[in-house]
Parts: sequence; C-alpha cells; structure tokens
Amino acid sequence: MPISRRRVLKGMGIAGLGATGLPLATPAISQGATKVGFTTSWIPEGPNLFAYVARDRGFWKKAGLDVSVARGSGSGAAAQAVSAGTFDFGMAATPTVIVQAAKKLPITCIGQINYDALMGIGLLAASPIKTPKDLEGRKLGASVSSGEYPFLPLYAQKAGFDLSKVQIVQIDGKVRERSLMEQQVDAVSAFATSTIPSLSPLGTEVRFMLFRDAGIEFYGQSLTTQPQRLEKDPGLCAAFVEGAMQAIRFTMTNFDEAIDVFLKANSEVAISSTGKDYARIGLGLTNLTNLVPEVKEHGFGFADPKKVATMADLVVKYAAGDGATRPDVEALFTNQFVGKVMLSADELAAAEKSTAAFRKYVS
Repeated sequence: MPISRRRVLKGMGIAGLGATGLPLATPAISQGATKVGFTTSWIPEGPNLFAYVARDRGFWKKAGLDVSVARGSGSGAAAQAVSAGTFDFGMAATPTVIVQAAKKLPITCIGQINYDALMGIGLLAASPIKTPKDLEGRKLGASVSSGEYPFLPLYAQKAGFDLSKVQIVQIDGKVRERSLMEQQVDAVSAFATSTIPSLSPLGTEVRFMLFRDAGIEFYGQSLTTQPQRLEKDPGLCAAFVEGAMQAIRFTMTNFDEAIDVFLKANSEVAISSTGKDYARIGLGLTNLTNLVPEVKEHGFGFADPKKVATMADLVVKYAAGDGATRPDVEALFTNQFVGKVMLSADELAAAEKSTAAFRKYVS
C-alpha cells in the first residue's frame, strides 16, 4: 500500500477531510443572526480549535452572528478564498498572508490567533541529530509548498550550518509525517503544531529544533478578511473578532471543556483511539504560543507593529518571489478590533500551569 498522510491520520479519523468551499453571499443584517462564512486553514486541529468553540459554545451567537465553519486545505488556499470573497472571514499562517499581500491580493489581518508559527525541523526523539549543524550529511524531508520551506536558507545561515551539505528530499506534505516515522528521512521541515499532534498519539515521540531559536520569529495564524469588508462593515468585523477572541480565551481558561466541545463538533476525531490526545497536544501547543507579551499587556489578537514589519521584510526577501513588493503593513494589519479580551492574573497563572506539560515538545 502506498505510504501517505492518510494512513498516518487514519488512526485519528481525519484522513478524508478537505476544504468544503461553500459559496456564501455577502452577509446582510436580517431577522435574527447575521450569516457569516469562515474557513480554517487546515483540517480540525489545535490552531483552529477555537473556531468550533466560538461557534458551538455561543460566542459568535452572542455577538449576533451565525457562523458556518469550513475546513481548509492550506493557508495559501484559505487566504486566496478570502481575498476572492468566497468566505467572509478566514484564518491563515501570517507569513502566507504577507506573501499573498505582496502579490497584490486584497486581504487584511484583523486579529492574531496565536503568536508563534512553530516552524522548524522535526526529529524523532531518539535521533542522533542534536544541533542544526548535525543536519549536514543527513536526509531532510521537505515540501516546497509548505510555509516554512522558503526560510530554510535563512535558518541555515542563522543556525550555522551549510544547507548545501544537507540532502533535501522533496516529499508531499501529505506523507511528511509518515516519512519521518518510518525513517525514510532523518528529519523533516514542518510546523510543530501539525506534526507533533499527528505522531505523538501514535507512539512516535518527536522533538523540534525551531526557527525561532535561531532568531527567526513569525506569528502563527491570523484572522483575515477583505479590505473592502473592513471598510464597509467594521461592525461585522468587530463582532466576528470579539467572538473569536472570547473563544480563544476560553480555550486557555477552560482547557478540558474546550477539548470536549471540539470532539463533539468533530466526531471523526472523537471516535478514534488517539483523537483526544491529538486534540489535547494540538491545543496545548497552540495555547503555549499565546503566553506572550502581546496578550499579557495588550489583550488577545494584538499584533506588534514592529514585529510585523520585520516579518514582512523577511517574507518579501525569502518567500514572496520575483515581482512581489513589500505590502504596507499598516494597512495589512489592524489592531482596531482587538485588545478588549484579556486574562486576569489568576487566569494567566492557570494557563501557564496547564501548558507546562507541552513545553517538552518545543524546548
């Protein structure tokens, strides 16, 4: 049987998921809640768990919205679908959104979902590779379409190893985890938030050497919409962001209940033997990325202007391609709707305690 990501995820019951791509009309206020279409950037997992909580725990409903949640098939596709107006709102990896904006797609970030993309090099826990320099002479599985791939040269430069001495094996992102598990490659270039929850519940312990440890810091996922919607209906944007941020706060203060909501919303995950661990690890890693000064000092969703400017410079230089131009980050990122939802001191302490067990994967 051919090796595929489907086989890796089969044990979690989510192998057959993809984008639903439901065409949705521009929302209009009518009797009852306003209907809104939202797309995640990937199959149900930690970074998008908040969306099921926002919908099913009533946070969007309290904001006057009836939100449908569609499963995505990648940040690039999600960003393009939002830009085209197929969905009213979406989520995508922040570097990918910058790439699309550099290519002149109409898109705006209206709130941060999490604050570390957790890009890096995934390794089996027992791997003899202990430092980035140890990658030389080894096989590195990578997918050219994956969001972290364009930054491998920058990582090599900053981490102090010769990328030309690494044998890069091009593999489809759908078989990346399986390739590592079966040791067809020595390491993989990937996002920890997807790879670790996929493999660890199956008994394959992995660890990551993160790009951030070499000084390459990228935000994780952003909430997005079209600039035109932002201009014409800021009230709708405010309501959507408010519900999302309340849900993200809930996932950090009511961890177990958030997992239960997610599993009820995704029965194909719930019925699997590893589904609960998959959800817990994914949410634990995601929550870990939200324990940052931006959230502690400014509230959920706040984007640091200096950091996004630095990200834009790196993305345009290494990932946007020929002909791309640096987007106006003041127009691309707005803090207009964020900063209202915060953690109390006690809630922050509880959140730090609940995420402590997940630090081992990315330390």
